[in-house]
Amino acid sequence: MKKDAHYFALLALARSVGIEKETAHKIAYASQFVDDARVNKITLADDNPKDLLSKFENNEIINAATCHSYSDFSTYNYSSMTANTSAFHFVPGCEGRNFPKKMRCKKESKIIKSIIEQVVNIDDPIKLGITLHAYADTFSHQGFSGIASKVNDVEAVRESNQIYISNFQLLKEKRWQEIGTRISTCFSELIKDRIVPAYGHGQVYSYPDIPYLEWRYEYDRTDNFSSQYRVSRVKNKKRFIEAFKKIKKILQEFLANNEQYRDNSVSVVDYEEFNFILTTKKVEEERIVAWKEFMLANQFVSPADKDILEYDEELWLREAFKDFINCDFEQRIVKDVYLADDFLQSNWYKYYQGIQWYKDLFFKAAEANGLSIPNSYS
Repeated sequence: MKKDAHYFALLALARSVGIEKETAHKIAYASQFVDDARVNKITLADDNPKDLLSKFENNEIINAATCHSYSDFSTYNYSSMTANTSAFHFVPGCEGRNFPKKMRCKKESKIIKSIIEQVVNIDDPIKLGITLHAYADTFSHQGFSGIASKVNDVEAVRESNQIYISNFQLLKEKRWQEIGTRISTCFSELIKDRIVPAYGHGQVYSYPDIPYLEWRYEYDRTDNFSSQYRVSRVKNKKRFIEAFKKIKKILQEFLANNEQYRDNSVSVVDYEEFNFILTTKKVEEERIVAWKEFMLANQFVSPADKDILEYDEELWLREAFKDFINCDFEQRIVKDVYLADDFLQSNWYKYYQGIQWYKDLFFKAAEANGLSIPNSYS
């Protein structure tokens, strides 16, 4: 899923069930930030306050990244694939006779359900947002794996109803992933296999994340990858609607256990309109505009709530780090960083704590369900 779903749709849904505005924002922001947290290691400047430095071993914050990238080859390693891509974007289904098959993502897998059961019972909106991102992706990414694997080596990929955008417009808007998709589709299956790694859903491009798309592919159904292919036909609209129907129940359960976040002023919502916006055949930017209009019309937010209406991936970073310069934080490693005085209370640090909590539960749940993934968390 993309920002229109992970942030805007989730924000609207959280408000619709009666979660107050600031808490709904934290849930939705944490959900989308899973796709944007690219910094993995932060080295702290030695002259930070000693009480802050004492919290971090070797003056470092490590294992902070949750986003995954098909174009960043530094992430093509075992640790990134298991503790990042698999954990947050392709939660394994733990089914099959071998490790690659067990790593294949499954809708509402036992792993993610066990984490959901815990997160709804604690008072932590940011942990909830992180978990809901992974949960939503089990619907859209089902059938693919977060590691480089034959599971992801698919054939005969086709779509039937994607909106056409001119090459000029894609270049103008710097939509590099879609440009890469368009280039890849020009190659034969043989050439594509050589240039597009069998990693995540790379070989089916961004098709799983387009909410209205209907598409198909063929995958090897055997345990020993003996090239016996089966056709999978996918209607994303059905997947997205089912995902958010289930997420609505999760949000309601969280709110029932955390009444301090309830806003009784929220009026009855038209969920048919919600589903229409969620899966409408428009480009992502147009769906985002529709979500803003929907939230304003339902008084979930006001025009003055600019920090909520406009998702800013640097918002939590600017709050947490002094002298923040965005180009520094576009790298996987950032050096000589100064922490804000209230860093330990910042949303970014709570997010960092949240992903460590999540990964610990992820690996333990995998082990409990017959999938042993070597790691440094459990």
